[in-house]
Amino acid sequence: MKLLKEERLRLSRRRSRMIREKLIELLLFLAAASSIFVTIGIVFILVSESLPFFAKVSFKEFLTAREWTPLFENPQYGILPLLSGTFLTTVIALIVAIPCGTLIASLLSEFTPPKWRELLKPTLELLAAVPTVVYGYFALMFVTPLLQKVIPTLSGFNVLSAGIVMGVMIIPYISSLAEDAMRSVPGHLREGAFALGSSKFHTTFRVIIPAAFSGITSAYVLGISRALGETMVVSIAAGMQPNLTLSPLEPAATITAFIVQVSLGDVPHGSIGYQSIYVAGLSLLCLTLTFNILGLWIRKKFQEREI
Repeated sequence: MKLLKEERLRLSRRRSRMIREKLIELLLFLAAASSIFVTIGIVFILVSESLPFFAKVSFKEFLTAREWTPLFENPQYGILPLLSGTFLTTVIALIVAIPCGTLIASLLSEFTPPKWRELLKPTLELLAAVPTVVYGYFALMFVTPLLQKVIPTLSGFNVLSAGIVMGVMIIPYISSLAEDAMRSVPGHLREGAFALGSSKFHTTFRVIIPAAFSGITSAYVLGISRALGETMVVSIAAGMQPNLTLSPLEPAATITAFIVQVSLGDVPHGSIGYQSIYVAGLSLLCLTLTFNILGLWIRKKFQEREI
């Protein structure tokens, strides 16, 4: 009888453990599925609200027209001015953020003693916690006047200062992920390079960075997505004027700045001006998705090369 009771107790414990494990698996599945459901919901709303817009505006006009004035008396619906402003600010931001972020990651990973690394990395990551509206006013009130001393013809609202500050803003994202990728490189690669007589500088830039480049690419993709989706910096410092220009010295509007501008206005629900918000959001979603797919493809190629 005693053995039977112990066996029943053991079976009961095993059953309760299995039930707990199944509940944990269910919770984890729901947590993972929630992101998919949210993404599907966002895409559904954007597409369903954009279809009435394209029923009134041809897709060819949307992609090729050179003016974007959906709220004016004589409306024009060419997305090119918003695309040019978005790409221009993103390119300037990446020119600042990618070299600086990669160099900072190399410094933290390979040249900084562990004690200083534990202090410097969290301090650098604090930049990501600064509200973007603060960066926007920093670009408008500090960076723009500073640039005007060098470029007297620079407009008070311009793409250059907004792009530079956006680059500073996304440095922590790139440097943190890139540093983690470099730290994950096996130690025997470093030891082998040192054994062959390589200096620490040569080992970092000829061995560690190429070995970790698939992870560094993920950091770059995150930086690109962050720059494409930035709102407040470009809304405050770039001028929110939809000009089709490739000059960083002029004001311009980005897709996110237009969404903010129209959302704050008194636009009737169901009007074509209201629908243009969702069309702009759908365009931004397609851009971000394209860059993420491209980044994943590049990462896969480098992983295959590493293998």
